[in-house]
Amino acid sequence: MKLNLALLSIMAGLSSTIHAQMTTPVPIDRLDKNDSLLVILDLQVGLYDLVRDFDPTVYRNNIIAHSAIGKLFDLPVVMTTSAQQDGHWFLIRHTQGPNGPLPKEILEMYPHAPLIMRQGEVDAWDNSDFQAAVRAANKSQIILAGIVTDVCTTFAALSLRASGYSVWANVEASGTTSALVAGAANRRMQQAGVNLASLFSIVCDLMRDWRDTPGSAQVLPWLDQYFPVYGFVARGHGTAVENGTLVPGEEQLLG
Repeated sequence: MKLNLALLSIMAGLSSTIHAQMTTPVPIDRLDKNDSLLVILDLQVGLYDLVRDFDPTVYRNNIIAHSAIGKLFDLPVVMTTSAQQDGHWFLIRHTQGPNGPLPKEILEMYPHAPLIMRQGEVDAWDNSDFQAAVRAANKSQIILAGIVTDVCTTFAALSLRASGYSVWANVEASGTTSALVAGAANRRMQQAGVNLASLFSIVCDLMRDWRDTPGSAQVLPWLDQYFPVYGFVARGHGTAVENGTLVPGEEQLLG
C-alpha cells in the first residue's frame, strides 16, 4: 500500500513537471533585418584549404552566399581578416601573409565596408578596431561565419554573446578540419546561446514574409543563384504554370 502511494506521488510529480514545461512559454530569438549586422570573419583564401567538413566546391559557394546576404537585405557589413599581411605583428608590410586576403568576389561586393586586418588577435573581438566597427553599426544582432569554426567563429561568437549581442552562426559558411571538430564547436556555441542556423533559415528569418520587400521578387532570384535547390522549386512551378499541361496520372496526385 505504501509503495503504491509512493508511486502515485512520483507520477503526480512528473505529471506536474511535464504540464509546467508544456505551458511555460519559450522565448524565441528572431532576426530583424533592421537590427542585424553581417560579419565576414576570416573567410580567407589561405585558410580555405583547412576546411575538410564540406565539399570544396559547395563550401566556396557557401561563403560567397553568406557574404551576399548583406546585399540582399541591405545590411551593414564588417569584414575582418587574420594574419593577412606578412612580417612581424607590429610591422605591417604590403605583401600578403600566410592566411591571404578575402576572395575578390567578396571584396568586390563591399568596396566601402570596414575591413579590419588583425595583426595578431585570434579572437576578432580582442581587436579594438573590430569592436569599434561593430559598435558603430548600432545593431544588436550579429550574423557571422568564419574559418575555422572552432577558433575564429567560436571565439568571436562567444565574445559577442558575453558583450550582450544576439549571435547567429551560419553553420554552412563556417568550416573546419573535420565534422568531429565542427560538432564540438557548434555545441560549445549553442550552450552559450549562439543561434546555429543554415543559410536558408537566416534568409527566411530576415525576410519574414514573401509579400514583404525584399520578398518573392527579390529573394527568389537570389535563392536561384545561391540556394539553387529552392530556386529550382520556383522554376518548376513557373514552368508548370506557363505550360499548363498535365501528364496522365498527375491529376490524381493533385486530389
